[in-house]
Amino acid sequence: MAHVSWLSVALLACAVLAVIGAEWPRLSERLGLEARRKRQRARRKSQWKLVPGESEDQDLDAEDFAASVERDLEQLPTTTLDESDRFKR
Repeated sequence: MAHVSWLSVALLACAVLAVIGAEWPRLSERLGLEARRKRQRARRKSQWKLVPGESEDQDLDAEDFAASVERDLEQLPTTTLDESDRFKR
């Protein structure tokens, strides 16, 4: 192998550092702490199972929910503001 000058080695090292600096955001999102958390969360979520409800209760629950929402909306306080009142504030 031929003798390599120190200047060539220094230029190669600078080029490697420049590439690492340019690619750092992409590397950190794949290899960083946040990426590890995302992978762990995805692994945990992949083990979740959907528990289906009973068909008879679903219809009743949907009706109860709709009735509850209607009751809550009726109980909300309402105000009647004129356009002129809105600009006074």
